Amino acid sequence: MKVLITGATGLVGREIVAQCLSKNIEVHYLTTSRAKLENAKEYQGFYWNPSKGEIDTNCFLGVTAIINLAGSSIATRWTSRNKKQILDSRINSLATLRKGLQTVDSSSVNSFISASAIGVYPNSLSNYYLEDEKEIDSSFLGEIVHAWEQETDAFNIFDFPVAKIRIGLVLSQKGGALPKLMKPIENYFGAAFGTGLQWQSWIHVKDLARMFLFVSENKLAGIFNGVGPNPVSNSKLVGEIAKALQRPLFLPNIPEIVMRLILGRMSYLLFVSQRVSSKKIEEEGFVFFFPNVCLAVERICESASMDSTNTTKHTKEFLS
Repeated sequence: MKVLITGATGLVGREIVAQCLSKNIEVHYLTTSRAKLENAKEYQGFYWNPSKGEIDTNCFLGVTAIINLAGSSIATRWTSRNKKQILDSRINSLATLRKGLQTVDSSSVNSFISASAIGVYPNSLSNYYLEDEKEIDSSFLGEIVHAWEQETDAFNIFDFPVAKIRIGLVLSQKGGALPKLMKPIENYFGAAFGTGLQWQSWIHVKDLARMFLFVSENKLAGIFNGVGPNPVSNSKLVGEIAKALQRPLFLPNIPEIVMRLILGRMSYLLFVSQRVSSKKIEEEGFVFFFPNVCLAVERICESASMDSTNTTKHTKEFLS
C-alpha cells in the first residue's frame, strides 16, 4: 500500500503519516515548499502549487490511496480576503489533483478520501445529524463545506471509490482547539462560552487518523462523520478539561458579544451547535479507541504534562 497525502504537515496529516509509517505504508506527500521535499523510500515529497494548477505527476506513481487534507485554516478572521483564501485553497487543491490524475494512469488507485467538515450541518441544539441530512448551515462555514464537497464529487468520474470525512472538533495536544482551551483553564481563567449548551462533536486525533486509513483500507465510498460516538456540551468539555488539569472553574460564562468583538464573525465557531452521529462508520466495523471525552482529555492532558516535565528536566540538565 502506498498513500499520497495532501496537507501532510498539518495536525491530522502528521498523525496519518505517523500511523502509515508505523504500519510500513509508504507515503508520498505534496507540498508547496521545495524546502520541505524529502526523498526517502518510505516518505517522499513532491512539489505542487494549487493556486497555479501545478503538480508533479510523479507523486501518483504506484499510489493505491489518496488522502486530501489540503485547505487553509478557518480559525482566522473572516475578512473578505481570508474567506476567499479559505475557499480557494480547498477548491484549487482538489481541482489540481483531479486534473493531474486525468493525465496519468490512475488504475493503481483504489481509494480517494477528502476531508470535509461537520460545519455543513445547521446550527441546532436539538437535532442529531446523520450523513444523509440535506439542509446546509446558512453560515459562511456551511457555504465553504458545501462547495468543498461538490468539488470532491467531481472525482466520481474515476473508477475508484470516493469518500468524504466530515471532521468535527479534533482533540490533540499538538495543535487545534484543545491547547487554546487548556491555556486559560491552566491559568485559572477558564469558562464556557455563551450558554455552554451548544453541542461539540469531537474526535481524538488518533481516532481520526485511524478512520481515514480504515476508510482507505476498506475502499469505502460516500460520506462519513469524523466524530466520536458521544458528543458533549461546551460546558461539559470545559469541565472535563478543568478536571483533568485539576483547576477550578469559578468565572461566569463568556458572553457571545465579547468574543464577537475580539474575533469578529469567526467567533461563530465557538457558539455553533452541531450534534453529529458516528453510527455509520461504526456499522462498517470501525472501533473508537477514545469513545468518551473524559478519557480523551485525560490522556491528552497527561501527555502534555509529561512533555512539559521532560522539557523542564532537559533544560535544567543543559544549564547545569
